[in-house]
Amino acid sequence: KMLEESSEPGWLSEEVKTGTTIIAIEFDGGVVLGSDSRVSAGETVVNRVMNKLSLLHDKIYCALSGSAADAQTIAEMVNYQLDVHSIEVGEDPQVRSAATLVKNISYKYKEELSAHLIVAGWDKRGGGQVYVTLNGLLSRQPFAVGGSGSAYVYGFVDAEYRKAMSKEDCQQFVVNTLSLAMSRDGSSGGVAYLVTIDEKGAEEKCILGNELPTFYDQ
Repeated sequence: KMLEESSEPGWLSEEVKTGTTIIAIEFDGGVVLGSDSRVSAGETVVNRVMNKLSLLHDKIYCALSGSAADAQTIAEMVNYQLDVHSIEVGEDPQVRSAATLVKNISYKYKEELSAHLIVAGWDKRGGGQVYVTLNGLLSRQPFAVGGSGSAYVYGFVDAEYRKAMSKEDCQQFVVNTLSLAMSRDGSSGGVAYLVTIDEKGAEEKCILGNELPTFYDQ
């Protein structure tokens, strides 16, 4: 007798991934982070509005890509460790400390984990900072993009980035990059989440899909 085909939908056995376009950029006095909101398992969208910008400390965030479970777990571990660290030293942690914790976890469990986090924030020693962490790599960059959608926008960000951009210019740069990636990458979509961090704190913003800028083919 032939085995009956399983009636279970295919996405139940697929790993849930954030699909993703993530980006962060430094400006004089702070940083801007951005992400799309689509979470997929195989070809199925399992969450249309997940915020992939995760709080690590008051003025430090990370942008998540890769396996949703792995990325969220790393962020939660670092959030806890930074809370303990800040109590021990009696002051807010440095952005580099947060990025180093992410790097250490990513390297220690690189065979088990599938996640890439961009860490960005502000501290009184270094101002606005953006760090990329991948399989134990730690590198500070003026801006960084990641996730499946990043392949569609590397040319755009390389052409449009300028040194000493204002906060407003950086916010528009992030929104334009996300909009372009979301229009090309099937694994990116939904709404755009933004976080702007400076000396005063963090400001979160959500831009709906119909409010995103459009380009020539849209």
